[in-house]
Amino acid sequence: MNLSMRLIVSLGLLAAVVGGLFYVSIRVEPVAVDIHTLARGPMQITVNADGKTEIREVYEVAAPISGTAQRAPVHVGDRVVGGETVVAIVEPAAPALLDTRTRIQAEAALREAEGALHVAESDVTKAGEDMTYARTQFERAERLVNTGAASLTRLEDAEQRLNIALAAQASAQSRLEMAQGSVDRARAALIDPAEATAGDDTCCVQVLAPADGVVLEVFLESELPVIAGTKLLSIGDAGDLQIIADLLSSDAVRLPEGALAEVDRWGGPVLEARLRAVEPAARTKLSALGIEEQRVDAVFDLVSAPEARPGLGHGFAVFLRIVEWQAEDVLPVPLSAVFRQGQGWAVYVDEGGFASLRQVELGKRNGRVAEVLDGLTAGERVIEYPSDQVSDGSPVIERTITE
Repeated sequence: MNLSMRLIVSLGLLAAVVGGLFYVSIRVEPVAVDIHTLARGPMQITVNADGKTEIREVYEVAAPISGTAQRAPVHVGDRVVGGETVVAIVEPAAPALLDTRTRIQAEAALREAEGALHVAESDVTKAGEDMTYARTQFERAERLVNTGAASLTRLEDAEQRLNIALAAQASAQSRLEMAQGSVDRARAALIDPAEATAGDDTCCVQVLAPADGVVLEVFLESELPVIAGTKLLSIGDAGDLQIIADLLSSDAVRLPEGALAEVDRWGGPVLEARLRAVEPAARTKLSALGIEEQRVDAVFDLVSAPEARPGLGHGFAVFLRIVEWQAEDVLPVPLSAVFRQGQGWAVYVDEGGFASLRQVELGKRNGRVAEVLDGLTAGERVIEYPSDQVSDGSPVIERTITE
């Protein structure tokens, strides 16, 4: 090989080395990204809320009279039969013990009532004598008028006196009954508590269960004095459950009538419930952050059969996912791939290893995905969580997870 030939080869090698170094210096390494392939499918928008189970009809049993409630004959969890099971026994209140002053006053009142009774008895006797005399005079006048020996005026006068005597006798009899009542009342005030219950085998009032069910709560376990209307226990049918959900009023108004809900986090399988009603009045409640919120109760009926929820009872905590909107065939895109572009939304699409900026139109969205109305098609690959290194036209490569 001559000198010129060796020079050409050397120059060629040098040019190759320089070109390689230049390529390496200007080459951009692809950015590792997370890729999601779009596919059509169902989509839901839910409202999540905490709830509490509640027996639909709870019966509270109260004392029908004032007295002493005996120790509860039933306990929490006992099954009862409406109209048959004795759930409470109330003994009427015994007379109060009298102190010396009160007893003396009561005895004086009794003597006064007995004196009035004697006066009333005398009045009745006098009224009876007057009535007998007036009747005799009337009969005599009647005979004389019939024989023509007396005038009709005399008969009318006798009849008037007889009617007055009859009225006076009836009035005296009424005063006698009133006086007897006063005596009985005065004697009752002197009854000793021990005498009040002596020989009385039917002293107590037995309260029967108002409906079939189980005992939910016993308010008074031991024997205690009560007044009429004091709550003794509550009864309900554990199989007739509903759910009360605590919702923001702004969430509640968006729920459709009869909205379905998944019931979870109660300790068993996921159950199904249906919205029955939203209470018409909201209340102000402080959040955990101290912010005032308007909240309202929504009532749900459990659709799942009782066999699917063994052990679920009154007052249990549950978690609900309430379906606000759902569709079976939409194109969802992860919210992690969507970002703001001007007044609209955009995503980066992986096109042959290069990021392509794409404007999209979104519809419904939940906490994970959004409905694509325009700009993307099923099968396209979008970049999730695009960093500042990703731009329109930059090379990208799907990130691989190594175990």
